[in-house]
Amino acid sequence: MELRHLQHFVAVAEDQHFTRAAERLLVSQSGLSASIRALERELRAPLFVRTTRSVTLTEAGRALLGEAERILAQVRSAHEAVAAVQGVLRGTLSLGAEQCIAGVPVAGLLAAFRHRHPDVEIRLRQAGSGELAEEVAAGRLDLAFAYRTQDDTDQLRSVSLAGEPMTVLCHPGHRLATADAVRSPHDLADEVFVDFHPDWGPRRVTDAAFAAAGVRRTVALEVNDVHGLLDLLDEDLGIAVVPRHFRHKRASLTSLPLKDSAETAYETIALLPPAQATSPAARALMGLLGTGSG
Repeated sequence: MELRHLQHFVAVAEDQHFTRAAERLLVSQSGLSASIRALERELRAPLFVRTTRSVTLTEAGRALLGEAERILAQVRSAHEAVAAVQGVLRGTLSLGAEQCIAGVPVAGLLAAFRHRHPDVEIRLRQAGSGELAEEVAAGRLDLAFAYRTQDDTDQLRSVSLAGEPMTVLCHPGHRLATADAVRSPHDLADEVFVDFHPDWGPRRVTDAAFAAAGVRRTVALEVNDVHGLLDLLDEDLGIAVVPRHFRHKRASLTSLPLKDSAETAYETIALLPPAQATSPAARALMGLLGTGSG
């Protein structure tokens, strides 16, 4: 099995199209098809279902994809490690992050990284914490800043970066606005909630807190960006339970401590592959955070 076969396979799986994958790889379509056939012969299994309109993975193809991505990520890390020993950091830093992640100034961090390592191409992707964990474990991201959604595994490790309690945000004309604090989720049982997609860290924390208290809640307004959530609160269309640092993003809203929320209810982490598979670029970025755990 040759690395180029795996590279060709992953490209076709990503594009779901032989012609587009061939154009991206700068190879002929016939050469790409021959490479995939050679891989299928070696594995003795079809990897794609081909029709005139689409290309989809077979069960064998889905099983191979994760392993192929991890192998290619390790090869990239090996090349970058050799370059780092020679005194030059090159290659690509693929970073994932949730929006407005607590305790990590992503833009400033990347600016400092680019200043120190101008030969490294930076790629940034925003997504929910669950998806980011899958991307790092599969080798598609070098690291990600997220909320802890699972325990460490053989393919994924975490470094704790920051922790903070959750707080209730509401319109200043809302009935809760005159209270000093919200004692427990039970006090919010009849409220209409604005919240993020279930894959986002703040939503997971809030769902877990209400489930632990045995309180059902209605998320009537679901958004995928922070400012959209704040705009809905500004119009008094609901309330939200969010990490405490969100209260600084919209001065017009009222912030109330949630008393049952532990001081570290929301924990920001860096998600990384195992130490031996962590790229030099990821280590350098972690070094800028001063964690010593890159």
